[in-house]
Amino acid sequence: MASLRYGFLRRATLFARRANHWLIARVAMGALWSLRKLPPDRALDFAAAAARRIGPWFGRHRTAVDNLRNAYPEKSAEEIEAIALDMWDNMARLAAEYIFLDQLFDFDPANRQSGRIEIVGEDLFVRLAAENKPHILVTGHLGNFELLPIAAAVHGLKVTALFRPPNNPYIADYVLSTRRSTMGELLETRAGAAFALASILERGGNVGALVDQKFIDGVPGQFFGRECQTNPVVPMLARRFECPVHPARCIRLPGNRYRLEIHEALELPRNADGVIDIEAATQRLNDLVEGWVREHPGQWMWFHKRWAISRRQKRSRKNGRGTQSARS
Repeated sequence: MASLRYGFLRRATLFARRANHWLIARVAMGALWSLRKLPPDRALDFAAAAARRIGPWFGRHRTAVDNLRNAYPEKSAEEIEAIALDMWDNMARLAAEYIFLDQLFDFDPANRQSGRIEIVGEDLFVRLAAENKPHILVTGHLGNFELLPIAAAVHGLKVTALFRPPNNPYIADYVLSTRRSTMGELLETRAGAAFALASILERGGNVGALVDQKFIDGVPGQFFGRECQTNPVVPMLARRFECPVHPARCIRLPGNRYRLEIHEALELPRNADGVIDIEAATQRLNDLVEGWVREHPGQWMWFHKRWAISRRQKRSRKNGRGTQSARS
């Protein structure tokens, strides 16, 4: 009897969660459909203005404010709130930009002053595309990071991007279809993703990864002076294939314009044997993203639970076990 009751409650919970996801997705899709009726600039500005008003109603706003207080203890409550509102502005523009990507990316190498896009390191895109060896591109959730693989593809650099889909499956399907139509190959973050990335690099391909998300049971490190866990897949792949790791980012500019940057390869820390030190290299990536976020704090997703530590990691530390597997 108890097992039947448990099964019924479980099915009811799953149904309620699915219904909630469906309802949220329908509202989101309806909002995007309405925005599509407007010119891009008006749509983006309207979405941003609405998000500034609505964002503080959500629990995620409290998470963002708490994270900002910890990251910037020297800032006043008014300054913290202003950054949080800038974050909602950025996130709303990012969501709305999905439906205008083909119009927003108007980079013209023959007339760089006329479009929305400016590229720093364009010659590097061209050079990497011509090299017959694997590369890793790393970035964070800053500005419209979705424009980076488009810029790479325009310059002949094919990149398979590792991404984590939204928790809402209906929104995830929409985002995935939109990304695939403009950004080339995509690889979902899940079991076996690291092996798939390794296969691509082994064939001389290029991969891209966002390196600023929480990763359960990841390598322990610091981000804004607080403990966090980070996915070590990029340093592990870089060590295995001895391939360069190039940082790239998007900076949102006034007037719905964007600056895309790609830089020379990072010097990743190495151990006494001369191979890349996984833990130290992972921290190097954390420091890289932190520097970017400090430059433009309103363009990062502060409501992400970046600093949550898994129970397993807490138990491991309590029992005195380190991260030997990551270092080896």
